[in-house]
Amino acid sequence: MKRALTRTALAICMAPFASASFAQQQGLTVGYFLEWPLPFEYGKVKGLYDEKLGVDVKWVAFDTGTAMSAAMASGDVQIAYSQGVPPFIAAASAGQELRIVGISSSYPENENCVVASKLEIDKESASELEGLSVALPVGSGAHYGFLQQMAYLDVDTTTMSIVDMAPAEAAAAFEQGSLDVVCGWGGALTRMKEHGNVLLTGAEKEEIGVLSSDLITSTAQFAWGQQALLTGFLEVTEEMNKMWNDGNHRDEMLEVIAADAGMNLEDTASVIDNFHFLTAEEQLSKTWLGGGLGAYLDGVANLFHEIGSLQTVLPNYDPLIVTEPLKTVAAQ
Repeated sequence: MKRALTRTALAICMAPFASASFAQQQGLTVGYFLEWPLPFEYGKVKGLYDEKLGVDVKWVAFDTGTAMSAAMASGDVQIAYSQGVPPFIAAASAGQELRIVGISSSYPENENCVVASKLEIDKESASELEGLSVALPVGSGAHYGFLQQMAYLDVDTTTMSIVDMAPAEAAAAFEQGSLDVVCGWGGALTRMKEHGNVLLTGAEKEEIGVLSSDLITSTAQFAWGQQALLTGFLEVTEEMNKMWNDGNHRDEMLEVIAADAGMNLEDTASVIDNFHFLTAEEQLSKTWLGGGLGAYLDGVANLFHEIGSLQTVLPNYDPLIVTEPLKTVAAQ
C-alpha cells in the first residue's frame, strides 16, 4: 500500500531532466540541516529526487547557513535547503554569486517578541513600551522584526534599553522577571510566551513586511546553467509540500521525516507544525519572491550595515532572486 501510494499520489515518474554528462562530471549535492524537519525529507529518504532527476543526489548535513555558503563557494554543494536570511545576505554582500530560487518554509509564529504579562501592554497601548528594557540577538532576523514592529506601532526605540542576548538566555531572564520585552524563536520563544504576550501575530507581521522564513538557495552558475535540474528539484519539493499540507499522509511522512532529522516523533511534530510550506504560486506572490522578499532583504542588510556586521551592502537584493524554474513548476 505504501509503495503504491508513493508511486501514484506523488506522480513524479516523468523522464529525467538531467543530462548524463552533468551526472557523470558533477552530480548534484544538496545541503540541509539535521533537527530541522521538513517535508522534502520524505522525498529524500524515498529516493524520489533521484528518480525524478535521473542522478544520484547526495545530501550533506550542515550546522550553519554560513557553512552552506562556504560549501557552495567551493563547488561542493549546488543547492542549500533552508538557508537562513542572515547568512545568505552575508555571503552575497561579500561578493559570492548566490541566488534565491525558493522559500523552504515560513514560520511567522516561530519568531517574535514577547512583552511581560505584568505590564499588560498590547498593540493598542504599545507606546507604553518606551523606556523599557529589551533583550534580543543583535543582528538577527528577530532584531530586524523587532524594529519593524516598533516602527509600525510608532514606538521610539531610542528610549529603550536594548541588550544583545541569545534567545535561550533571554527566556531564562524573562522568567525571572528581569526583562520587559524579549525576542527570539523556537523553543526559547515558547518559553517566553509562558510569561508574556506577543504584540502582533504572525499574519499581522507578514502584512507589514516582516518575513520569517528560510530560503532555498543555489550558486548562480547552477541556477542559470542547470535550470532543468533545478526545476525538477523544485517540482519534487512542491509535491512533498502539497502531500504534507493536505494532511492525508501525515503519520507516514512524520515517521520518515523524524528519523531523517534525527528527532523523536513528538519533537518533530512540535517543530514542523509551526512551519508553513508555501505552494509555488504563493512563493511567487508579491509578498515573497515577487517583491516583498527583496525589500525585506534590503532592510535586513541595511540594519546589519548600521550595526557594523556588514562592511558593504548591495544596492538591492532583488536581482539575486531567480524565479524562472519556480514559474515552470507553478504552470504545471
